[in-house]
Amino acid sequence: MLSGKLGNLPERELIVLARPTKWRKIENIPAIPYFVPSETEAAEVPENILKLEELEAVRLKDLEGLEQGECAERMEVSRPTFQRILLSAREKIADSLINGKTIHVEGGTFTRNICPVKCRSCGKEWTESFESLAPIGNGDYACPSCGSKEVSCGKNCKGKFCRRNCCWFGGNNE
Repeated sequence: MLSGKLGNLPERELIVLARPTKWRKIENIPAIPYFVPSETEAAEVPENILKLEELEAVRLKDLEGLEQGECAERMEVSRPTFQRILLSAREKIADSLINGKTIHVEGGTFTRNICPVKCRSCGKEWTESFESLAPIGNGDYACPSCGSKEVSCGKNCKGKFCRRNCCWFGGNNE
């Protein structure tokens, strides 16, 4: 870690903050979250936690046979990010198969849809996961900039997902 002195100020460490993790879009949530080796008791077996976005990457690439670029587009991440997610998933799956570990599918930074949102008071535009927008129906969702509850779907919110699931049925309320 870097450190130094500035005049009479005490020595401080340089803190590097990582960028926040972007949402990874997934289309499939598995009905069965555990896979346990058949010859052992589940309580005694070490486990690997496979994140939902890792399972989605394996599903798109290995089960559906899509090219990496198309997989990345469907998950709304960059190609290098998709590659890192896929490699992490494959490593955990291989470790579980070879070393007889349980696979527990849970967690991650995922959403079923990434929704553009706009504040009608201050004009701020941002993206949120669909699941984060659930409080809108109760009037409990506010703009992170100005605190106004006058928020609506952004311009590009007219896909099948929004027509079927959006709190503002039909997407764009502007």
